[in-house]
Amino acid sequence: MRRKQRVNAMTDSMTGGTTATRIWMDSGNRSVWPFVAVALAAVTATACTAEEPPRAAVLPAIAADSGAPQPGPNDRHIAVAVRRHLEREHFLRQPIDDAMARRWFDAFLESLDPMKVYFTQSDIDGFLGKRDSLDDLVKRGDVSFAYEVLSRFLQRVDQRLPLVERLIDAPLDFTTDESIVVDRKVTQWAKSEVEAEDIWRKRIKYDLLVQKMEETPADEAKDKLHRRYRSFAKRMHQMTADELLETYLSSLTSCFDPHTSFMSPGTLENFEIQMRLQLDGIGAQLKSEDGYTTIVELTPGGAAERDGRLKSKDRVVGVGQGNEGEMIDTVDMNLNEVVKLIRGKRSTVVRLKVIPVGETAPKIYDITRDKIELKDAEARGEVVEYGQKTDGSPYRIGVINLPSFYMDMAGAQQGQAEYKSTTRDCRRLLDDFRKQNIDGVVLDLRNNGGGSLPEAIKLTGLFIDRGPVVQIKDADQQVRPYDDVDPGVSWDGPLVVLINKFSASASEILAGAIQDYRRGLIVGDDATHGKGTVQSLLDLGRQLFQRFDNAPSLGAIKITMQQFYRPSGASTQLEGVKSDVVLPNITSHLPVGESDLDHAIAFDRVPPARFQPEGRVNDRVVEMLRKHSAERVSTNEKFGEKAEAIARYNKRKDEKTISLVETEFARQWNEGKAAEEEEEKRLEESEFSKRPVVKRDYYFDEAMNVTIDYLRALSGAGGLAEAAQASP
Repeated sequence: MRRKQRVNAMTDSMTGGTTATRIWMDSGNRSVWPFVAVALAAVTATACTAEEPPRAAVLPAIAADSGAPQPGPNDRHIAVAVRRHLEREHFLRQPIDDAMARRWFDAFLESLDPMKVYFTQSDIDGFLGKRDSLDDLVKRGDVSFAYEVLSRFLQRVDQRLPLVERLIDAPLDFTTDESIVVDRKVTQWAKSEVEAEDIWRKRIKYDLLVQKMEETPADEAKDKLHRRYRSFAKRMHQMTADELLETYLSSLTSCFDPHTSFMSPGTLENFEIQMRLQLDGIGAQLKSEDGYTTIVELTPGGAAERDGRLKSKDRVVGVGQGNEGEMIDTVDMNLNEVVKLIRGKRSTVVRLKVIPVGETAPKIYDITRDKIELKDAEARGEVVEYGQKTDGSPYRIGVINLPSFYMDMAGAQQGQAEYKSTTRDCRRLLDDFRKQNIDGVVLDLRNNGGGSLPEAIKLTGLFIDRGPVVQIKDADQQVRPYDDVDPGVSWDGPLVVLINKFSASASEILAGAIQDYRRGLIVGDDATHGKGTVQSLLDLGRQLFQRFDNAPSLGAIKITMQQFYRPSGASTQLEGVKSDVVLPNITSHLPVGESDLDHAIAFDRVPPARFQPEGRVNDRVVEMLRKHSAERVSTNEKFGEKAEAIARYNKRKDEKTISLVETEFARQWNEGKAAEEEEEKRLEESEFSKRPVVKRDYYFDEAMNVTIDYLRALSGAGGLAEAAQASP
């Protein structure tokens, strides 16, 4: 987890509307070390607590000119459409009534101020009059409440900025025995000015202690915090009507389940880019950091990399279009808006005003946009030599690293011959593996959050001949199996599927089917994420203007309409797919699974589908593999260190406060590093970076050890013949 603000966006890919701290912010009883620091700097309002206005400066009634965006011309139509789709088509068929309105009210306020630090209790009391009427308002398409709340929020942000800046420069005592509340579920809105100032004083102490732990010089730390809070205030005032509507309506959709959401036109565009893995742009990954747009890295083969001047950690402070277009200042600009300025049509020129890393004077780079292939987001393969056969030669294992299940939907619909798809890419890799005479395949689904359901079914079909891959139940309780209908397989040899707690949705469909068919071995964390629901994407523009060829872009609703089940009949919802062989990992203990999310749909079962297990895995083999792995893990120094880190994390994870005594803070900080570093690692690996196909570490090596044991069991070598021959 990043301690500094990290809102990543491929300038030419996915814009960063969420922060890397979401899993910490949206949880109740969990350890939140990096949470507070990042929350105060996040692009969406996430930070500290305020309360009653200053004694002599009572805030006026909410004014129309407070700097909040004005309602968009299509807000009413969009709101009505979202409400209608939710009530008619969501899997649960729940009405939007007074009870749902109250849930929505709370969700929206927390989306702006999750730690209850800006709004005051008096603000909340003022909003309560409309709480039970939000359901009635949305039926009319009335979203004025969102603008009312945001207007007050912006007033509070502006009001608190002078206090924050004063506290940053004030002398603070780091020996006083006091603590800060980090559990959002137990925080309260400030009821007085004294209480509000005390909350902010503690938050600034926390910020400064974090900087101390990161060994930032005192003056630099204060400068950084000043800029952070000023930038936050400025970005909040830059919120657009589309962004506000997305936040407001997604607060409603989240009350149905965690995966139903409203996408603004910009978010929808980025989603489609992610699925087809290509776009036009310069090929750069960006993050927003204390007001500056910073280059994280360049896409291999992209326009910026070929140009050669732009480097990682350079800061973009201005963007101009063409050779002579106005240079627009991007300091403190919303990252999404910077992305829009940089992205553009192929063969056009964008001018970047850049402060190179280590320099102070800006330079102007003119870069011609080009087609960007997001190669690092697609399936990639590598043959790894590991272990030793009886003849002394190494085992050759084909490893496929699969970050997501992608498909160029537009290309497929248009009948393009070479549209991008997961299955096509993996089939090519398997064909190449066979030519290299591999002994087994490891499919690495760690950190794969899912994607295209059809691709999950088709990809499973590369390993099984025919039969049901997943069963799907709709809102009418009708269950339908979805089969692999293509005869034959691309790989019929030994298969190991590597998973972790971040393997979700489509990943779980594949892993569950492979396990039910006893086609391969599941290795990794104790279980996958536990997302067993199916979402459909409904383009609102096309829904509302079906008779028009060029429907306006109004965004889309991603709505849960079905729940999926394994061929065995068990849902992966909440429980996930359990590993056959568990490798100790702190991610198993992080509160990042489906069961940790608010309003998650319940687990259940349906009757099993008709299918024939292959018997490549049986209980006796699994038990022996577990035993061998446990013996190795118990003597491995790295796993020993990880076990200690897990124990420390489990001891602290339910703490609701953090000490602000410097010595105690430092101790807790160091103890909390393991979970933070693990999540940071996961985030970095899941981003479109120049990561290797195979990252050799103690965890991967043990996965390979299990794979070799499995190969030996199947071949009757290494004393495992009896287990291999046992019936399932």
